[in-house]
Amino acid sequence: MEKKKLRKKYKELRANLSEDQIDTKSLSIANTSLELDIWDYEYYHIFLPIVKQKEVDTSYMLNILQGKDKHILVSKSDFTTHQMKHYLLTDSTRFIVNDYGIPEPENGIEIDPKKIDVVFMPLLAYDLQGNRVGYGKGFYDRFLSECKKEVIKVGLSFFEPEVREIRKNDTDLPLNYCISERKVYKY
Repeated sequence: MEKKKLRKKYKELRANLSEDQIDTKSLSIANTSLELDIWDYEYYHIFLPIVKQKEVDTSYMLNILQGKDKHILVSKSDFTTHQMKHYLLTDSTRFIVNDYGIPEPENGIEIDPKKIDVVFMPLLAYDLQGNRVGYGKGFYDRFLSECKKEVIKVGLSFFEPEVREIRKNDTDLPLNYCISERKVYKY
């Protein structure tokens, strides 16, 4: 299926979610994540949600990671180069919301992407083969290409997968897992 159509479809589906639905679904996704066998690693990258895009609220996932004493990394995006830098989340990390509505660390200790073991990723749509559709800027594809080959890629979605396979580009890297509120999909 064409990515442009999927972006439109899932942006509309998200737009119809209430704040209560987002909160309930986000909590369910976090609880479902506990079924995964990924909690013995050290470095975890997590996205912070763009509220106006009605993304999965990752605060519940953050609580799980903090409760397990993991090293948590958050990103800062450069919209000129479409690259991301990754910073260790600490008690002193201060955040600002950039012009695109993305909460980003204002300061912090930069960490090499090669250290990252698990990446929790935003997405708009995904399929039964582990292909994902993001916003189309390629930030995560570039980021993942900088990570070690065995990095575990975990998508988070309010919705179930597309049954029809999503067309992919040569630079697209498939997910290892995607977590919906009802199920973990393994690839």
